[in-house]
Amino acid sequence: MSGDPVAVSAGDVPDGRRGPRIVISQQVAVCVVYVSGLFLSTLDMTIVNVALPTIGHAFDVPPTSVDTVSIFYLVSLAVSVPASGWLGDRFGGKRTLLTAVAVFTVGSALCGTATSLGELVAFRVLQGAGGGMLASVGMAMLLRAFAPSERVRASAVLSIANGLAPTLGPVLGGLLVTHVSWRAIFYVNVPVGVFATVFGLLCLRDDPARPTERFDLAGFALAASGFGLVMYGISEGPERGWTTPSVAAGLACGAVLVAALVVVELRGRSPMIDVRLLTDRLFASGSAVMTVQSATFLGTLFTLTLYFQDERGMSPQAAGLSTFPEALGVVVGSQLASRLLYRMLRPRRHLMLGAGGTSVTVALMGLLREDTALWVVVLLLFCMGLCVGQVFVGTQSASFATVSASSSGRASTLFNVGRRLGGAVGVAAATSVLVSAGPSGRAASGGTPGISGYRAAFLTVAALNLLGLYAATRVSDTEAASTIPQPAGRSEPGTPEKSPRRPEKAPGKPQKEKEEEPQP
Repeated sequence: MSGDPVAVSAGDVPDGRRGPRIVISQQVAVCVVYVSGLFLSTLDMTIVNVALPTIGHAFDVPPTSVDTVSIFYLVSLAVSVPASGWLGDRFGGKRTLLTAVAVFTVGSALCGTATSLGELVAFRVLQGAGGGMLASVGMAMLLRAFAPSERVRASAVLSIANGLAPTLGPVLGGLLVTHVSWRAIFYVNVPVGVFATVFGLLCLRDDPARPTERFDLAGFALAASGFGLVMYGISEGPERGWTTPSVAAGLACGAVLVAALVVVELRGRSPMIDVRLLTDRLFASGSAVMTVQSATFLGTLFTLTLYFQDERGMSPQAAGLSTFPEALGVVVGSQLASRLLYRMLRPRRHLMLGAGGTSVTVALMGLLREDTALWVVVLLLFCMGLCVGQVFVGTQSASFATVSASSSGRASTLFNVGRRLGGAVGVAAATSVLVSAGPSGRAASGGTPGISGYRAAFLTVAALNLLGLYAATRVSDTEAASTIPQPAGRSEPGTPEKSPRRPEKAPGKPQKEKEEEPQP
């Protein structure tokens, strides 16, 4: 990050009449608010799963009904993401981002007070609406706050949230449910959300609303319903069966609506989902890598958690702790990427290394047995995290290099739609393989799939990730050149060593004095 994170300023007015005060760098301020919100919304995708049996017992509902607590959260995320880019442009980034964080925080507090399953599901929908909005708006603000060559460091910070939160969810959820209450898994979001909101109000600079086209109602209706139905079908299909009428109808209708969305948005003058951005090869390739990597990351994490519990007999809490080395690998890998590898290898080879390494490590997990030494599993997890960290940093740094500032909001919307759907597809693919590996279907018999099922799931996810490796080969180093940091001590091409001296206002000053400074 460039510039001092904390500096003394004369205030917001030009003449400094308000006196000196401490001002937080906007780069730091955006990172703090966005990463806090992103961490919470990502954490809630996994932390609740551990508590579902307890919630079902508390409300006296069957397991097939309590799953709606997770399903409707994911559907709400998918529905709210499409409008987030337009809202950020129309009302300003700061206002929209802080509103999204506040909505998520209020939804979390209400979830903790729910007295019935219906109330809890409704409040989870509110949570998802806030989480879906903040992901895209925060990313757009981040793109505007950081110069292209500085985004690699910002991406390293984001990778901590993307990598740590899904792994921490089962661990923290198990601890809170066991030692406190299932309601605590929602209350834990409140202090962080309040801090992020207050910090943003005090430190974020007002991002003025941009003149934008009218709200694309047709595009929003098609995107919200299409993505919502697809997310519902993907989430429910593995357990209920892909041929179940509700699942099959949801997927079919969702696919038709998404196809209609593409046609309508290509013809529209001010599309909400600007699919034309996918004609930008760099953005399309980077988004594809991120989508596939999200599927691999969450699919593998889900499979490993079940492997530890079903095959090795671990408790949910112990299983969650055993998957934690993956998060540590992501943190270490993202720092290694931002400080060295992205610059040294260049974006294309860097992403190929990350995607290829992920496929190899996940495929090696397909060799695991019930009695494989735990340190071997932990080592594979850490190595996978190292590779995933490269992809997280590389895609978030390179993908937006050729996207204009005016299109950053809609580009971040598309990027996040892919990431959300990718994660759901990864879990669904792994679950489907595990279910089909059961003696007579896991959902029907309640049995475990056996070690062969877990091996098949790992190999399936590893093969799926090869699509991301192919997309990485399509990334152009030339197009992403502006995002490559220069070595210390060397200025970027076309950037002066020192900031140009600001000319003082002097009305009526003789032209001679102006001519003393040669013009380019």
